[in-house]
Amino acid sequence: MLDIKQIRENPQLIQERLNSRSGKYDIDPILHLDRQQRELEVTRSQIQARSNEIGKIVGQKIKSGITPQDPEIQSLRDEGNSIKATLSELEPQEKNLKTEIEQLILALPNLPSDSTPVGKSEENNVEVRRWGDEYIAQSPDILPHWEIGEKLGILNVERAVKVAQSRFITLIGAGAALERALIQFMLDLQTQAGYLEVSPPLLVNTASLTATGQLPKFAEESFKCADDDLWLIPTAEVPVTNLYRGEILTAEDLPIYHCAYTPCFRREAGSYGRDMRGLIRLHQFNKVELVKFVHPSTSFDELEKLVGNAEAILQALQLPYRVINLCSGDLGFSSTKTYDLEVWLPSSGKYREISSCSNFIDFQARRADIRFKEVGKKGTQFVHTLNGSGLAVGRTMAAILENYQQPDGTVKIPEMLQPYLGREVL
Repeated sequence: MLDIKQIRENPQLIQERLNSRSGKYDIDPILHLDRQQRELEVTRSQIQARSNEIGKIVGQKIKSGITPQDPEIQSLRDEGNSIKATLSELEPQEKNLKTEIEQLILALPNLPSDSTPVGKSEENNVEVRRWGDEYIAQSPDILPHWEIGEKLGILNVERAVKVAQSRFITLIGAGAALERALIQFMLDLQTQAGYLEVSPPLLVNTASLTATGQLPKFAEESFKCADDDLWLIPTAEVPVTNLYRGEILTAEDLPIYHCAYTPCFRREAGSYGRDMRGLIRLHQFNKVELVKFVHPSTSFDELEKLVGNAEAILQALQLPYRVINLCSGDLGFSSTKTYDLEVWLPSSGKYREISSCSNFIDFQARRADIRFKEVGKKGTQFVHTLNGSGLAVGRTMAAILENYQQPDGTVKIPEMLQPYLGREVL
């Protein structure tokens, strides 16, 4: 959530930064309501001060011997009662204005950072680097991963559709084992890198989704339980970030690094007709997530380290990839700066997103009220939060099936995964 003080003091800069994003955002209604609220606050404060003054005067007069029935005291009390009636009208008006302002601010995305390229679409994203060109398969006969999986009998779509609907998939035998091995491998690598593993709830309340920025704007992307204030998580970012909601940490607590494996659930609204086959765009998918809580002075350095932690998985698996710095128009709602990792899928001859690593600065922490206190400094500060996929498991599996496909139709298992599976070939 943006800071109303920042909006008030730098309206032109805020509007320019918002205009660099996709979509249309107008802060004028917020500024208008803010002026109303502050004027009302001044009026209420002045009236409250007069009410306090009357109470003091009445007390002094009674103490000096004037009877409570004295006309002067009665007049003061009448004025005080009138003020109380006025205050009882002003206070809810001010509260309603504050609520309306907050709801408008909740609908505004984060501001792009100075190091985020300005652009309106993914075509304006900037490639930072590539890795693993020497591992790109040269065969023109590589099958898409879903065909490989079906031929090997490790992936079944029809039965998953029968059980649920489209955009679900069932992994069988070695396919299920490969996914499990990938999850364990990713968790092992990230815990060795200093992340503390957590296993959070898969259902979260509305406050949790609001805190990380999925609500109110993206309600249509999430699955909600009909009879409870509970939603299926779209990513472990939501429950892990909210573990600290409403808390005041100490500077010594920071940085906090967590990793978590969870199933994730997304409606993929607006993506119908895209990636209808395979493991790329499902309603249910597995992911290992990396979440950081850090001091504001280190968050952009921590973002670079976070990207490196995600890259380490791809490099260990020897999967070719590239790193992309997303432009302002392609940023996620809560992010100020994002790097996407895109893995090479030879069947389509394209790089496809496999991890998105973002710095949210204080955007989520302000919504979630996650602060910290430094010794010797007055007050508290909001922490900075970051997260990234380390990695999306299904997409990693898709990349392995395609990049490690052999001429005889088998799939070689990456060397780093062989101890987890106890086999060399699928």
